[in-house]
Amino acid sequence: MLAEERHARIVDMVRLRGTVTVPELAAALETSESTIRRDLDKLDQAHQLVKVHGGATTRESAHLTRDLTLGERHGLHDEEKRAICAHAAALVQPDDFVYLDAGSTTEILLDLLPPTRAGYVTDSVSHAIRLAARGLSVTVLGGELKSATEALVGPGALDALSKLHFTLGFWGSNGITPEAGLTTPEPNEAMVKRVSLERTTRRYVLADASKLGRTSLVTFADFCDATVVTCGEVPEEYRSFDNVMEVSL
Repeated sequence: MLAEERHARIVDMVRLRGTVTVPELAAALETSESTIRRDLDKLDQAHQLVKVHGGATTRESAHLTRDLTLGERHGLHDEEKRAICAHAAALVQPDDFVYLDAGSTTEILLDLLPPTRAGYVTDSVSHAIRLAARGLSVTVLGGELKSATEALVGPGALDALSKLHFTLGFWGSNGITPEAGLTTPEPNEAMVKRVSLERTTRRYVLADASKLGRTSLVTFADFCDATVVTCGEVPEEYRSFDNVMEVSL
């Protein structure tokens, strides 16, 4: 079996099962465990799956327990994210004071925002640079920089937020359920999300349908605290909620 064919079968198995062990892959593909481990290294580096101890898991599953880097997230549900962000960009009014959360979905939103006099505040250094390059008014919070998400967290960020009041805001979420609410893996980033959301009038969580029905480690808001704008294979039970807005591709 050629390496390319083996890689494709590994990715398919991980996608179908969610998590697969090295022995399971070796048996299914009739090859050695050392070969499988090398394959997983290459596929992880190519952001097609996430290598974990003893096997591999999907990027969606890994994203519930740790923040994937922006590079790892690129290409993941991009078509759905773009449809979500096109809807979100249309919500921005000329005089809005907008909060923008860090993340790969809000990153797509940056290029779709209208060229108005609206002001923006973000906890993402990379978001701020791109907004400024577009000539938009932007303020970046202070605080400790997280390398994975390029988000600013900690007392400096929270102190800056305590003085601000937003008319509109957009956030990402790693998991969304009615029971656990809006969840994310990291406590410090969850606190920045919570405080910024509490200080915003019109609140929107931008999340493709893969986040629905999943729970990450830390709740930063109740399910009903924001309107969830989503796209993709939305589970039927979520379509009945008044705060879930499904957009089409």
